[in-house]
Amino acid sequence: MLCIKNGYVIDPKSGLEGYRDILIKDGKIVEIEEQGKISVDAQNERVEYIIDAGGKMVSPGLVDVHVHFRDPGFTYKEDIESGAAAAAKGGFTTVVLMANTKPTVDNEETLDYVIKKGKKTGINVYTCANVTKGMKGQELVDMESLSRAGAAGFTDDGVPVLNEEILREALRKAAKLGKPISLHEENPKYITNNGINAGAASEYLGIVGSPREAEIDMVKRDIEIAAEEESDLSIQHISTKEAVELIRQIKKKSGHIFAEATPHHFTLTQEAVIKHGTLAKMNPPLREEADRMAIIEGLRDGTIDMIATDHAPHSVEEKEKPITEAPSGIIGMETSLSLGIRELVMPGYLTMMELIRKMSTAPAEFYHLDAGYIAEGGPADLVIFDKDAKRQVTKDGFASKSCNSPFVGEWLPGVVEYTICGGEVVYKDKSLIK
Repeated sequence: MLCIKNGYVIDPKSGLEGYRDILIKDGKIVEIEEQGKISVDAQNERVEYIIDAGGKMVSPGLVDVHVHFRDPGFTYKEDIESGAAAAAKGGFTTVVLMANTKPTVDNEETLDYVIKKGKKTGINVYTCANVTKGMKGQELVDMESLSRAGAAGFTDDGVPVLNEEILREALRKAAKLGKPISLHEENPKYITNNGINAGAASEYLGIVGSPREAEIDMVKRDIEIAAEEESDLSIQHISTKEAVELIRQIKKKSGHIFAEATPHHFTLTQEAVIKHGTLAKMNPPLREEADRMAIIEGLRDGTIDMIATDHAPHSVEEKEKPITEAPSGIIGMETSLSLGIRELVMPGYLTMMELIRKMSTAPAEFYHLDAGYIAEGGPADLVIFDKDAKRQVTKDGFASKSCNSPFVGEWLPGVVEYTICGGEVVYKDKSLIK
C-alpha cells in the first residue's frame, strides 16, 4: 500500500480541492480522507510507502493525446520506452500516440506492436490508427478491425484528409464505432515552405512560408462535415485566430466539435523562429501575437477543450539543416505543465483546476479513457508537483532521446516531484532521492 499525505488535491471531474490524504492499493485509490485522518495501519495493513507531499499539488496524472514516439521506424529520434520516460518526467500517466510511423499504423500487426510495447513502459500508452492506408488519403483503413484490435481513435496526423467523401465515410464509421477522429488541418495547396508563418518570419528568412489560409480552409470544411455527420472530431494544434472563431461558432450548434492547443502555440509567436531558427519550426507554424492571444481566450472560454503537446522529437543533425530542409516539430512533454502554469495560470487566464482539466480530464474524456480523475475506486494515476519551484531546462536534462526545444536555457515554474501510475512510482525527482 502507498499513502500520499499532506497534499493539496485538485480533481476537475468532482471539483474536489483541498488538503487530503490518499491511500492506494493494487493500483487503485481506496481511500481519500481529510488531512491526517488516514493512519499508517489503515485497514490493518502495513503501508509500505509513504509520500509526504508537504502541501504540494496532487492532481490526476496528465493525459497527452497528441504525441509522436517515432516507433516503429524512426527510433533514433525516440522510441516507446524513452517517450514514456519523458512523459512520466513531465507528469503524464497516459498518452495517445499518433500513427505516422514507418510502417504506418494502418494494419493490425503494427497496431499490436505498439500496444504490446506500450504495456511494458509503466505508463498507459494508447495509439491511434490511421484514417487512410499509408496516410495517402485515397482508401480508408479497416476501421472496424483496427477498433477491435485496440485503436484509441483515428488520425492521419501530419497530413490532412483532402478527399471530402473519404472523410465523410470515415466520420460515419468512427461514430458507429464510438471512436473519435483527430485531424491535422493544413491545405498543402496554399503552402510553399511549411513550418514557417507567411509573415514577418518568412520575410526575415527570405522564403514564402505557410499562410494562415492553409489552416482556415481545412478547419472551415471539416467542422461543417463533422457537425453534419454527428461524429466527434478534434481539430489538432490550432494556430490561427480565425480557426478559433470558426470553432467557437460551430460549437453553438454542435456538440461533436473539439479542439486542442499546444503549449508552444499559446506561448510563442513567429518571433521565436527569428530567434531560434529551426528549433521553433513546426506544423502548423507559430503565428502572430493576436493568434496567440486568441488561442488563450479560446482556452479560457472553453472553445478549445484540450492542451496537447504534439511532442515531436528530431535529432540534432536534422534540426541543424537549413530552415527549408529541417523537419518541423519540437519536444513538449517535459515542459508542458510548466508552460501552462507560466502562461495561463500565473497571468490569471485559467485557474490551476482549469489547467488540469485541459491537460488531463478533458483529453481523457474525448478518447473515452479511464483516466483524468481522482476518486475512490478509480485508477491510482497521479502527479505531485510544486507549482512555485523553478528549474532550468537544459539539453542534457531531458528524458527524451531528443532535445529539440526552443525553451532550453529558460527557468520554468512547476517542478514534477512524483508521477504515479497504477499505484507505482514511475518518476521521482532526483533532488528528492537521498
